[in-house]
Amino acid sequence: MNKEMSKPPMQADRFLDLSGVACPTNWVHAKLVLEEMEIGQRLEVLLDDGEPIRNVPRSVKDDGHKLITVKPDGDQFRLIIEKATE
Repeated sequence: MNKEMSKPPMQADRFLDLSGVACPTNWVHAKLVLEEMEIGQRLEVLLDDGEPIRNVPRSVKDDGHKLITVKPDGDQFRLIIEKATE
């Protein structure tokens, strides 16, 4: 749960594993990491299927960030979010 990996994946500056974290707590965790990042940096987030993948992408856009990709990864999804606002 809520594991931020020390070594980021190639396509993102940081990685956050939100497996098993329920809504809206998963977005709160992602938002806190985004607040520490610079505009233009990218955060990769691993989310569960169901409510998390339905709600988090909408929250990303509602907060003014850019959703770069959403890719299935087994029973989960990987999102790349680009920080677009302070």
